[in-house]
Amino acid sequence: MKYIIALIPSPLKKVYANHKKRQYAKSIIGKNVYCPICKSEFKSFADYGIQIRDNALCHKCNSVERHRLLYLFLESKFNFFKSDSEQHILHFAPERFFYNIFKDIDNVKYFPCDLYPELYTYDEDVKVKKADLTKIPFKDSTFDFIICNHVLEHVTNDKLAMNELYRVMKRGGAGIFQVPIDYSREKTYEDFTISTPEGRLKAFGQHDHVRWYGQDYKSRLEQAGFNVIENDFVNSFTPADQYKYGLMNSELIYYCEKTYN
Repeated sequence: MKYIIALIPSPLKKVYANHKKRQYAKSIIGKNVYCPICKSEFKSFADYGIQIRDNALCHKCNSVERHRLLYLFLESKFNFFKSDSEQHILHFAPERFFYNIFKDIDNVKYFPCDLYPELYTYDEDVKVKKADLTKIPFKDSTFDFIICNHVLEHVTNDKLAMNELYRVMKRGGAGIFQVPIDYSREKTYEDFTISTPEGRLKAFGQHDHVRWYGQDYKSRLEQAGFNVIENDFVNSFTPADQYKYGLMNSELIYYCEKTYN
């Protein structure tokens, strides 16, 4: 088959590729779903995931359920994107669509970080800084708000990482620390003898995860000092609106505060 494809002239390949793009564009036209991040409407969101989920991936900005839920939460609860107060925001593993929003808010001093900043090709003035979550390169009590979305499940010493997040958060500050959670598990499952990508995929659901968090995730964050609110914000939406925004009705938001006490 590959040999046959190699014989097809390049102009014909381009014609076919453009035809497929037009077909795809027509197939997603509709107004059944709406992405609040990129303000786009479609017939449905795309299927996505290692274990395929329907109505999950935005065709334009590539957001998935957890991203849209976080955006709606920040917008609804805090008017976060139009706040007049100055905020220092730390953002681990910055998604492009959130990066584009935060870097352009006048009153926000934005610090996007990752252990591998070279993987980010965001050609902007605000550079992604190298940072190890278990040794965050900032002073105590620096940040008003921290976003750490689906990162802790990759970190071997998550207790140290949580302590570091607490250390760099200001008193009165807050953060959202989302992770994949298997609510059928009472306790988090981790086994560091499992080190191969194949083994981790089978044990933890993804080749680069090192644990499955369970119902004890809240208490693990509390042990670091946070006041943790498990917010069932997603169920403030009707089932129809959950479908419209492409949300998972089982996802809780882990809103973590560093209180003044």
